[in-house]
Amino acid sequence: MIRATRGRFDVWAPRASRLSLSVAGETVPMTAGDDGWWTPAEPVPEGEVDYGYLIDDADTPRPDPRSRRQPAGVHERSRTFDPHAFSWTDQRWTGRQLAGSVVYELHVGTFTPEGTFDAALERLDHLVELGVDLVEVMPVNAFNGTRNWGYDGVLWFAVHEGYGGPAGYQRFVDGCHARGIGVVQDVVHNHLGPSGNYLPLYAPYLKEGRNTWGDLLNLDGEGSAEVRRYVLDNVRMWFEDYHVDGLRLDAVHALVDESPVHLLEEMAVEVAALSAHLRRPLTLIAESDLNDPRLVTPREAGGYGVDAQWSDDFHHAVHVALTGETSGYYADFEPLEALAKVCERGFFHDGTWSSFRERDHGVPIDTATMPTWRLVVSNQNHDQVGNRAAGDRLTEALDEHQLGCAALLTLTGPFTPMLFQGEEWAASAPFQFFTSHPEPELALATAEGRVQEFAKMGWDPAAVPDPQDPATYERSRLDWSEREQGVHARLLARYRQLVALRRSLPELTDPSFGSTSCRVEGGLFTMRRGNLLVAVNTGDSPADVAGRSELLFSTGDGVALTTQGLHLPPHAGALTR
Repeated sequence: MIRATRGRFDVWAPRASRLSLSVAGETVPMTAGDDGWWTPAEPVPEGEVDYGYLIDDADTPRPDPRSRRQPAGVHERSRTFDPHAFSWTDQRWTGRQLAGSVVYELHVGTFTPEGTFDAALERLDHLVELGVDLVEVMPVNAFNGTRNWGYDGVLWFAVHEGYGGPAGYQRFVDGCHARGIGVVQDVVHNHLGPSGNYLPLYAPYLKEGRNTWGDLLNLDGEGSAEVRRYVLDNVRMWFEDYHVDGLRLDAVHALVDESPVHLLEEMAVEVAALSAHLRRPLTLIAESDLNDPRLVTPREAGGYGVDAQWSDDFHHAVHVALTGETSGYYADFEPLEALAKVCERGFFHDGTWSSFRERDHGVPIDTATMPTWRLVVSNQNHDQVGNRAAGDRLTEALDEHQLGCAALLTLTGPFTPMLFQGEEWAASAPFQFFTSHPEPELALATAEGRVQEFAKMGWDPAAVPDPQDPATYERSRLDWSEREQGVHARLLARYRQLVALRRSLPELTDPSFGSTSCRVEGGLFTMRRGNLLVAVNTGDSPADVAGRSELLFSTGDGVALTTQGLHLPPHAGALTR
């Protein structure tokens, strides 16, 4: 689709009767076109300036809906930013495809003590040594306050100043590419945050109705063509101006769109065309709660054409197998056979009854045609850790062997593995939900909402930390010094070994569902990947597996090859052939 060329102060504001540009101490009148776009009627300043819009003679200027910088916060004036001023050094970068890759999810604000892009750059050696191919960055768009997970963003084109702003983000991506690491940016297009959203003053960005997090985006009503263009231009911005290699699309099931062509399909079309033009792979990874393979089925086969999706069923099955926790949405995954089904068929709920949802859920995957890499899986991620009552990691519930088993299943399984920051060294820091809303009523509502959200899971409300307490944020920062100590160092060595094995053994990246078969005998889970065998003993008694000749990986002491085969202590695992 050919996009109209707009001036840098042009703004879509069909709801305004009068509009003026407040810029560099001047007030410049604007004129409206028939399409609802307003243009300055007089010359405007050049160079970097702060600006805002006076809507219908209001006294307070509002930020630009397409603002690139918000140096004083989301309620204040925007600042111009020239994305072409940066001197990129990644001209030889050819990208990273998702198939065969290892993904690493991080939150810029807690990944390092400094909480900035530049500080994250200093930790890239760690990711290179670990074997990471793609780093997935939690949302960095502008949000209200100083600390946040990023999913309450209100200005999708601006990069949070506290992390280093747009220039800092360009340095980060350029630095990742220099070290051979691709960047996947997490973006949120399904709702806007509760504070600082001035878009409805300008135009019909929202429509009647709500999802879990806020008002619905207007994707199919009057004026929706420009709203869709707003989203699609934001997608292009990340690829063109920031050179990212992929986008993780937050909660796409909350994009209510009755248009003839769903926004996701339109997005896939544009990104594929841009990928062809840039001559490097550009990847779309969706988060979806629907368990519907149509999302990641190619367009020519009748799907939306999104490349991949997060798959929580794998996480739930691994979590239950290793921890024994069966409350809330974990209940259906209690039998160890649930893990076998997920590894062989992708989804556990594929039209089956979901006790948590109290209805049938999901659609079967055509395992004869769909490649396994289209499902991105993890044993921990920001959702499954941070949305627990106390933000506790698996480290709190599992011993060294069991943590090794979680790594083993994730990194040798048939899907695209994703690690969560610090998981690789059993980080002691929790990852808790934190906010910094200046409005007292919003702060109280957020804290109360967290407690209510956990009611169905049966978690203790007293264990839920106050999201607004700065200590909640501080507790969530990684402690890098512990990497070299005891169990942390041993687990890190095992993660490095597993990633190296994944790169060297083609069976571990075979994308065919047919190459994976599983078996459950009591508490013993085995998974064949071609000629390789992954064995995990979830039981309290030792277990033996016959017919193994070479031990490639073990979770620790006690795992051994004997004349009878592979011997596994309780709660231990191994990779053999």
